[in-house]
Amino acid sequence: MGEETKSSPREIEQQFSTLTQGVKMMMKKSIMVALAGISMLGASPLFAQGIGHTWFMRGSIVDTGSNGTVVCIGKADGAEVGQKLEVYRVVTHPGPSKGVAPTYHRQLIGHVTIDHIFDDHFAHVSVADGTPAKHDIVELRKN
Repeated sequence: MGEETKSSPREIEQQFSTLTQGVKMMMKKSIMVALAGISMLGASPLFAQGIGHTWFMRGSIVDTGSNGTVVCIGKADGAEVGQKLEVYRVVTHPGPSKGVAPTYHRQLIGHVTIDHIFDDHFAHVSVADGTPAKHDIVELRKN
């Protein structure tokens, strides 16, 4: 049968040291790759406004409180005072989906006019017609 070889404490210490150095190198590489990825995302114009504004909020009515109606469209989106925006509400169709047709559609609710632009992301609007509500979608029609 095979003979078991016993390592001396010095050999075990050297093996452990080699293993530890390998793990440290792998961690260092992983951290460098992660930092490079984060740096590239930070430099991207798409992420300059923030992912929340870019993907989730842009074009939404965010408040309809006592201070008036506020929309998530600002300077960064090319908004200008006096622009008239269409307001849409997403309406779902009741019942099961029939094939590939969508189970929802956009319904024109009314129009709003930009009164004041707060910053790159938000503007105050006045209701021109209709009954816009929080979470409705606003968009500028470009002809």
